[in-house]
Amino acid sequence: MSNQKRTALALTAALTTAMAGSVVLMAAPAAHAEVVDVNYQCQTPIGPKAAVSPIDIKSVKSGNGHKLTMSFQKGVSSSPVELGKGAMNPSAVIEVGGAETGKVQVSGPANAEAIPANTPIKISDLSGTYAPKKSGEVTFTAGVLTIKALGTTTTCTPKNSPAPSLQLHVEGAGGSGASTGGSGGGSTTAGGTASGGGELPKTGPLDSAAALGALGGTVLLTGAAGVLWLTRRGQRPTG
Repeated sequence: MSNQKRTALALTAALTTAMAGSVVLMAAPAAHAEVVDVNYQCQTPIGPKAAVSPIDIKSVKSGNGHKLTMSFQKGVSSSPVELGKGAMNPSAVIEVGGAETGKVQVSGPANAEAIPANTPIKISDLSGTYAPKKSGEVTFTAGVLTIKALGTTTTCTPKNSPAPSLQLHVEGAGGSGASTGGSGGGSTTAGGTASGGGELPKTGPLDSAAALGALGGTVLLTGAAGVLWLTRRGQRPTG
C-alpha cells in the first residue's frame, strides 16, 4: 500500500473516531436547575400567614446517591416574639417525580443568630440524601416546610403548584421507590451536579459544547499524530 493511501486511511479513521465521540457527548443528558418562586401558605400558632420565596435545589453525587440542598432566598414566616439563637429548627420535603416518585426529607441547622420579633425568618440551607432505585429523568420540587420553635410547630404548604427546581438524569440500583434521608442538621451548600459526579448543573448548551470541542480536539490531535508517524515512517530512507 502506498504512503498516500496509508495517510488517507489514517485520517479517515481519526475523523470517524472524533465524530463518534461527538455523538456520545451530544446524547448524554444534562441537568437543568432553576430558581422557582414558591407561594407558601403557613399555619402558625397565631394564625395563617403567606409568603413567596424563591427556592433553589442543587445536587451533588455522593456514592450511590445524590446529596440535595434546598435553599430559600427569602423568609417565609415570622414570630411575634424574638427567637433566640438556636431556637428555630427547620425541615422540609422535596417531592420526587419523573422516572420514579417519592419524597426526600431535608433538614438544616438551627438559627445561628437571634431573630427579632415580627421579622421574616430566614431558613438555613436544608440538605438530605436521595438514592435512586430507577434510571431516567427525575425532577425535584419544593414540598412542605416545617418550622419548630419554642415548643410550637409552623407548617408551610406550597399552594401555587410550583415547577421543579431541578431535573437530572440518574442511574438507579434497581427495585422501586426512592430511598431518602435527612442530613441531621448539616448546612453544606452543595453546588450541584446533575448527573455524573462532582460537576455543576448545566443550565444551557454552552457547557456541553465546550466539552464536545475539548474531546473532539483531543481525538483529532491523536489522529493527526498517527498520520504524521505513518507519513514519516513511509518516508524513512532504506539502508
